[in-house]
Amino acid sequence: MPKRLTIRENDLKSIGKLIMVPKRSRIYFLVNYFLLTSATYARKLTKQETQIVKNVEKNNKEAIRFLEQTVKINSGSRNVTGEKKVGVIYQNMLQEMGFTTKWIDMPESMGRGGHLVAEIKGAKGKKLLLNGHMDTVFDLDSPFQKWELKDTIATGPGTNDDKGSIMVMLYALKALKEAGQLKDRQIIIVLHGDEESVGNPVEISRKDLIVAAKRSDVALCFESGRGYDFATIARRGSSDWTLKVSAKQSHSGRIFSENAGAGAIYETARILNRFYNELKEEYLTFNPGTMVAGSEITLDSIQNKTTTTGKSNIIATTSMVKGDLRFISEEQKERARQKMREIVAQSLPHAQANISFEDGYSAMPPTAGNKNLLGVLDKVSQDLGQGGVKAYDPGQRGAGDLSFIAKYIDCLEGLGAIGGNTHSPDEYIDLKAVAGINKRMAILMYRLSSNKETQQ
Repeated sequence: MPKRLTIRENDLKSIGKLIMVPKRSRIYFLVNYFLLTSATYARKLTKQETQIVKNVEKNNKEAIRFLEQTVKINSGSRNVTGEKKVGVIYQNMLQEMGFTTKWIDMPESMGRGGHLVAEIKGAKGKKLLLNGHMDTVFDLDSPFQKWELKDTIATGPGTNDDKGSIMVMLYALKALKEAGQLKDRQIIIVLHGDEESVGNPVEISRKDLIVAAKRSDVALCFESGRGYDFATIARRGSSDWTLKVSAKQSHSGRIFSENAGAGAIYETARILNRFYNELKEEYLTFNPGTMVAGSEITLDSIQNKTTTTGKSNIIATTSMVKGDLRFISEEQKERARQKMREIVAQSLPHAQANISFEDGYSAMPPTAGNKNLLGVLDKVSQDLGQGGVKAYDPGQRGAGDLSFIAKYIDCLEGLGAIGGNTHSPDEYIDLKAVAGINKRMAILMYRLSSNKETQQ
């Protein structure tokens, strides 16, 4: 991956003057400029780090072939067999690097793939927890199944989310291994088989991640990145809510009268309108995803389907709305829930409403520890000549697995492959960026696991 060079103002002036000199002189100037700049970056890396970078470059073609092999195996969240096949590939590579591994099947009732847990034990530096997921959103019947290469762009299910990112993790570790820098390190890896559709109960499906977090100092999540310029130090949590309204049935001609009231649909509209106008906080969203109303509602919870009956000349007697709530902290979540309860309680005449909440992902707030980790990554990136790294807007990311452990450990996310169009049949990885991001992750893990994160 070509280095992104930072050119000073004086350099720009010098380059600008090139138009006034002969072509041969221009070439001489530019070659020397880039050689000098590259040498400056090289001086910021130690001898060990320089060797790690060389190992990444040596293994780059192999890393891409490895990714292709895993992408060609369908591992949709409910394809238990496919996930095991992919897991065996990861398991074999980790064992070759000296990790002790175990495959943990989830209960059959979950209908989800198992988890791969690997560990190498030592006493040097910070204890690292590395996380990623083997499943994709593309099931066996999805038309999007193939790896396709177009110049330096590869498309396929999981190329970016998350097989490409697991490749980044593994080949960064391989570069450390080949440089003799995995010795005496403490690293735990948890690769989930159900991140895209978390198995319930989460007390079981996320038990191994939580146990590992309590034994570690730092968690690094290899989810798809947002380019070289960003990493994630905060993600919003998510939970579901259900609003149910009942009202008095009567002839439509009597609506709004003292004896008939406004009906269930107007009561629902009142509540949703007040949500819209009164729940205004940064990073807080409250989306009503489905709504049904009428004289009668039938719910099929297994198929997640509802049916309704009613007539235009009858005041609607019932309604139901299901939605989700996104929040940056537990405090914001509870504040929003309390306000929603207060709004729901102020019913129109002859109507009653209640709202219930179901927890999902916890929030991952932007803690001081997370910000410190971002600072370490920023320095690694600049030492490699890749430019600075800023915190990604948490409002632009969904919930993730690190949310389950954010209260136990410092976290950094979005460290994986660089590409785009995730969860779509146009998902891709930028192969030009593979070597660059692998170098970044290898040096980050090296510095953290050897207590050299403040290295100059």
